[in-house]
Amino acid sequence: MDTRKSFLIVGGGLVGLATAYRLQERFPLASVTLLEKEAIVGAHQSTHNSGVLHAGLYYAPGSAKAKLAVTGIRQMTKFCREEGIAHEICGKLVVAVTPEELPRLDELLRRGIANGLQGLRKIETTEMRKIEPHVNGLAAVHVPEEGIVDYRQVCDRLALRIQERGGHIITGAKVTHLERKAGAWAATTQTAEFDADFLINCAGLHCDLVAKQAGEQRDIRIIPFRGEYYNLKPEAQHLVKNLVYPVPNPQFPFLGVHFTRMIQGGIEAGPNAVLAFAREGYQLTKFNGSDMLDMLFFPGLWRFLRKYPAMACTELIQSFSKIHFCHALQRLVPDIRASDLVPGGAGVRAQAMKPTGDFVDDFHLLVRQDALHVLNAPSPAATASLAIGEHIVNQLPL
Repeated sequence: MDTRKSFLIVGGGLVGLATAYRLQERFPLASVTLLEKEAIVGAHQSTHNSGVLHAGLYYAPGSAKAKLAVTGIRQMTKFCREEGIAHEICGKLVVAVTPEELPRLDELLRRGIANGLQGLRKIETTEMRKIEPHVNGLAAVHVPEEGIVDYRQVCDRLALRIQERGGHIITGAKVTHLERKAGAWAATTQTAEFDADFLINCAGLHCDLVAKQAGEQRDIRIIPFRGEYYNLKPEAQHLVKNLVYPVPNPQFPFLGVHFTRMIQGGIEAGPNAVLAFAREGYQLTKFNGSDMLDMLFFPGLWRFLRKYPAMACTELIQSFSKIHFCHALQRLVPDIRASDLVPGGAGVRAQAMKPTGDFVDDFHLLVRQDALHVLNAPSPAATASLAIGEHIVNQLPL
């Protein structure tokens, strides 16, 4: 099937870029325009993360996250190989530290096998120490398919390929108004107006606001959670070889503070998950009045805080205290000291929340006759972005 329709994508992160890339593959004659409000593509979640290639271990079998992560890591590694993008499949350990975590570790193993991951093994302490000599734990799941990548390079290469195929990427183009005009979408930015037959909202941290501009009810709300990182000093980097993760708490969509060897070198520790006071609140002191009012008047946030006060307090304390952050890391690597840690970067995760205070657990798309809104695409969306883009194209009612 071919089409000469025009498509307007709002948001130039990995999901928006991958969607444009897949649209051009499927519909070579279509007009594809991508609007990005920042000066560069991939300015937020796509490049403010751990840089990990996730294989699909954590997600419920049959879920969109599970299917697209497994497909996505293979598509992403293939793209990186073909494009010469820095990446490495180095493997990961998910470590159970207490007896209470062992059944959850077994459940992760079951999920990973059900999702089609290859080479998964549960290993005991002796073998675990051969892989990561300084890690503390009773047992671990070894995930050989996982790895690390430079997502900045991925963003830039996707943008280049899109433009080579005739697509238009407009940066510095914040959408201030959306409306239907004469059977087409009209998107107004600070400097111009763009028209298209079909709208695709990949606006990440602002996706619910863009959906509202397009006339949708905001039944779910994006709540920003900041993730803060520390870097290990060079003299402490021998304590971690590759990727070391805890067994996550199944009540929360966060994986817990972990260790990541970065593709550019060095070891990163984190992130925590603390409620941010702005959708782009990369610093503890960053405050946006409009974003705060939007959250404070959303009943789901208050219900969430009532359900999980201990978790919210713990994460906030870790944000203020390197000592408490270090204590969480010492569960996995006891030899780590606070003096080994230097402040690193931070990211903000766009987490969709229901009015009940529950997180939207899976990827969530809202499909209309002439529009598609990506309303929840947290981790593993970076890894799975090419597969998500393919899935979005398959969902278009054309």
